[in-house]
Amino acid sequence: MADDGNVTSLIEKLGRTFEEFKATNNAAIEDLRKGKTDPIVTEKLAKIDAELDKLSDIQTSIENATTIAKNAQTTAVEAAKVALRPGPSGRDPDSDPEKRSKLFGLHRRAERRARGMADTQDPTTEEYAAYREIFSDLLRKGSQSLDLDRKAMQTGVDADGGFLVPPDMSGQMVTRIYDSSPMRQIASVTTISTDRLEGLLDVDVAGSGGWVAETQARPETSTPQIGMWNIPVHEMYANPAATQRMIDDSAIDIEAWLNNKVAERFARDENNAFVVGNGVGKPRGFANYPTSALPDSTRPWGTIEAVKTGVNGAFAASNPSDILFDLMGAFKEGYLSNARWVTRRSAITLIRKFRDGQGQYVWIPGLLQGATETLLGFPITKFEDLPALSTFGNSLWFGDFRRGYQIVDRLGIRVLRDPYTNKPFVHFYTTKRVGGDVINTEVIKTITFAA
Repeated sequence: MADDGNVTSLIEKLGRTFEEFKATNNAAIEDLRKGKTDPIVTEKLAKIDAELDKLSDIQTSIENATTIAKNAQTTAVEAAKVALRPGPSGRDPDSDPEKRSKLFGLHRRAERRARGMADTQDPTTEEYAAYREIFSDLLRKGSQSLDLDRKAMQTGVDADGGFLVPPDMSGQMVTRIYDSSPMRQIASVTTISTDRLEGLLDVDVAGSGGWVAETQARPETSTPQIGMWNIPVHEMYANPAATQRMIDDSAIDIEAWLNNKVAERFARDENNAFVVGNGVGKPRGFANYPTSALPDSTRPWGTIEAVKTGVNGAFAASNPSDILFDLMGAFKEGYLSNARWVTRRSAITLIRKFRDGQGQYVWIPGLLQGATETLLGFPITKFEDLPALSTFGNSLWFGDFRRGYQIVDRLGIRVLRDPYTNKPFVHFYTTKRVGGDVINTEVIKTITFAA
């Protein structure tokens, strides 16, 4: 997580870039009105647009920094410090001299290869112990502790002093970041102790006989029906393996590293299912539901309302922001208090250029610390698991996902450590049971890019 100074600087830069974007986009619009296109303005606008994407992504990353990368970096650095720290054995956190000697040899080989030097034979336990004693004296007493009558020393030859220049292992572990959809941040999450979560569904209406005269007959009217919804939990698994020697001798905590990598993969898999899953052996995503142009009053329950743009695979060329207002206008007032937009980054790039009837931009970056970018005053969450913008595609969604989508956890992640089944490998059989489904199809709506 960046410090406050870095965050403030980022927000200030984002604000300046957005102002530059508005001025350049306004110039491009004026050129179009005059029937011309300035390639210099167009190129500048594309560069500013890309910079806004970059800054917005950085801001999102700061607010939602993954602990996996932090843990991996901390683990690697701390392990290297322990492995290479010289000192008397009485202060040694790891009292196994053979293990430390092997670790030191491993790091020395890596350092020499990075410098284009040939590998050398690893030090013996006795040689490494001697190095630690000399290096410890050097740190505590200075160069006076060394025998200056020895032959010239050099780092290229271990026996001539190379052992005294241990490799620098303080660099961070480089990890890849994957696009995902942070569904747990905006949906309702419940942990259960059974295999499914159930609830009542009260969406029917009572019949009414209308107005009657004093002595007019009053026949029986219809009674509303109550239904039930249920969300079962589904199981995902992973079964990575590592040799016992790798676990014993690695410079990092292999077990913790594997657990973090599996947890990260589970999170991406479940996020994808919460968005587009078909509900067969996995959660059902909100984007998997059938859509209809009918309003709430006549649309069948279990169908999500979709408003068409009128253009296949795109927004309308004239007044493209109107469709956003149309979608918001389709909601009942009580559903808007906690609503938000959910869409892909590519759709935000298009929407960023839209203006309302008063010439105001509908997209606003988060210009306060802790604030997020907004569209028509409602926050935006990037979901890269949504389908790309295409004809009849649903890349842009809006609604109260906390009221509309329910995630169900059963116990969380469990790891069974199995060192017996496949010696010399240790298997880490990892499972997680989770479910998810839409429970209210009125509070979530979408835009369909079709005529």
